[in-house]
Amino acid sequence: MKKIVDYRKLLGVNEAAELQELKTTYRSLMKAWHPDKFQDSPESKLDAEEKSKTIIEAYHFLVSIAPETRNQSFAEYTLTTTTSSIADFEYKSQVLKISFADGNTYEYFDVPKAVYIKLINADSPGRFARRHIYNDYVYRSISKLVATA
Repeated sequence: MKKIVDYRKLLGVNEAAELQELKTTYRSLMKAWHPDKFQDSPESKLDAEEKSKTIIEAYHFLVSIAPETRNQSFAEYTLTTTTSSIADFEYKSQVLKISFADGNTYEYFDVPKAVYIKLINADSPGRFARRHIYNDYVYRSISKLVATA
């Protein structure tokens, strides 16, 4: 997905980056782009504010899809995907958002439109998703993001 690639490029990390590397990179970029360092002109301070917001967004996004983060919540994810039915789903720009009956919501990235169409047309969307989506695409929980926001 373009968003993932752009965020990795912004932080200067590859897809194998671990949480500690992300954190170190994030901190060094924030030191360099902190708006308080740009007091000489209002224009450069605004640019630094925008850049720092983008860095923060990229960091939080990459942490949410990092393997370590997903491993920490794997038991909950497995419980949701195996026991809870799909309450709703939507698709936009190769991102499939699935809401489950237990209240959890997950985003799946780089899902081809053809897979989404097959999900729509499946006799059992839950069974189709278990076989072709849940373990095949990078995902993140967005129900936790909403709860903490």
